[in-house]
Amino acid sequence: MRLMPALLLASATLFAGSTAQAAAPNVVVSIKPIHSLVAAIMQGVGEPKLIVEGAASPHTFNMKPSNAAALQKADLIFWIGHGMEAFLEKPLEALSSKASVVTLEDAPGLHKLKFREGGVFEPEAEDDDGHDHGAADGAEAVHDDGDHDLQGFDTHLWLDPMNAKAFAQEIERRLVQADPANAQRYQQNGADLMKKLDALDAELKTQLEPVRHKPFVVFHDAYQYFEHRYHVSVAGSITVSPETMPGAERISEIHKKVADLGATCVFAEPQFEPKLLRVVTEGTKARSGVLDPEAGALDQSPDLYFHLMRGLANSLKTCLSNEG
Repeated sequence: MRLMPALLLASATLFAGSTAQAAAPNVVVSIKPIHSLVAAIMQGVGEPKLIVEGAASPHTFNMKPSNAAALQKADLIFWIGHGMEAFLEKPLEALSSKASVVTLEDAPGLHKLKFREGGVFEPEAEDDDGHDHGAADGAEAVHDDGDHDLQGFDTHLWLDPMNAKAFAQEIERRLVQADPANAQRYQQNGADLMKKLDALDAELKTQLEPVRHKPFVVFHDAYQYFEHRYHVSVAGSITVSPETMPGAERISEIHKKVADLGATCVFAEPQFEPKLLRVVTEGTKARSGVLDPEAGALDQSPDLYFHLMRGLANSLKTCLSNEG
């Protein structure tokens, strides 16, 4: 009979533990870079579900029944906003009131850049350090090409680690709000993530400094935030939006730009390896490489964001330094 109180206590402890675990919020995240930040802050509590898995791109993604089911079960949903994940607009509108939807493009403290209208960026002015920012600061028109939202700013916001820090702060705040029982863990994970993002930023600045004035062309205009943070010289893109392939005139303009620049690099992307890349570089000294701004080639994990950013820096430095 003396064993009964101990057994009852052990059973109560196990029950309480399972209850606490079940109480963790059911979190769904749209794309890999944001999923990585959410997963890092949720470590030790739970694992968020990802909508755009594998090599899929948010620009061309089609919802599956399993994705709709995940949204219906969610307590908390994180996405950038309709300018990035247009495929989520109607599903989110149809959700029951159970889920709290966090639109991260509205997070406080973000640095936002106006989108560029054309694939060839003509030089406008140089800043104090001699870096040419192209037409980014002068683009006033507001369009919706699926890649950019109607408010006129580029939604590839995560490609600046300082924006990733702003996202992380908002993610932590919303997780604490939704699950106060695990607030301490979220806050500790959030603090650790902020330190890692600062270290990453310093690392990339040092790595890219030797090649920041060497011009290159990208497949799709997704790199403004990376460009402005690290002062690398994106000279143009083959297409503004990957949903719309460029016409002959655009290709001719890009080919001329590459030829006029002399030895440079032209980058494709894993999801959109266009044959026209060869047309753009034909007869020039340009080298080719691959950049992966949406982490299509990476496996989802809490560390994916860091692999993504280091991958961009490594690809740029390798090609622009004529290494490898």
